[in-house]
Amino acid sequence: MARLLVVEDEAHLAQGIKFNLELEGYEVDVVDDGTKAFERLRQGPAWDLVLLDVMLPGMDGFELVDRLRKAGDFTPTLMLTAKGLPEDMVHGLEAGADDYLAKPFDLTVLLARVKGLLRRRDWARGVSDGPQRARVGDVDVDFASFEVKGRHGIQHLTLLEAMLLKLLVQNAGRVVSKAEILEKVWNLSPDTQTRAVDNFIVRLRRYLEADSRDPKHLVTVRGAGYRLNMSPGEGE
Repeated sequence: MARLLVVEDEAHLAQGIKFNLELEGYEVDVVDDGTKAFERLRQGPAWDLVLLDVMLPGMDGFELVDRLRKAGDFTPTLMLTAKGLPEDMVHGLEAGADDYLAKPFDLTVLLARVKGLLRRRDWARGVSDGPQRARVGDVDVDFASFEVKGRHGIQHLTLLEAMLLKLLVQNAGRVVSKAEILEKVWNLSPDTQTRAVDNFIVRLRRYLEADSRDPKHLVTVRGAGYRLNMSPGEGE
């Protein structure tokens, strides 16, 4: 049974979400304040998914997810907000959220997003598709634990980082376009204008490369996309 935390200060909405998620078989708890939610998440026990409103007392959703990621908490997070502009969505994703749903939303859409995030988590961990481990140069990637182990010690991946890296591993040696990444990892339209992909590539290079400024494994193919070389020089 997946454990879900709903962080929402509108009591009626929060209880409605909780009731419907419990009907789907999830274990659900509710917190109505960003600061309290941060403390709850940091204290444990582990959660499988957080449904996070943006406009919260104590600490807003953007700050909350950013602080969680910096504290090493990479629980998959679905942001819920009345701000439906593309730039707000991108802001949420770049802050560390894994999906974004604008209010008002249809209940069936919310439930589908929850199921989708949990499936994506399982996919990234290799539960249902593809390798659970990979080796890029002298760096070991464990998709089951979302960990990268190498010269920089142990680094923990967010869900989106793990999904992006797994997509690149599964297509090693082939150029993967930004449009394909947006569609398969972010569930966004391929023509979405955002630098989120570039920013995530920079983060992955910090984990994989001896010198992230001179990448040998995760290289940019100008005008086409990105290619992952499992060994230096591969694909050149």
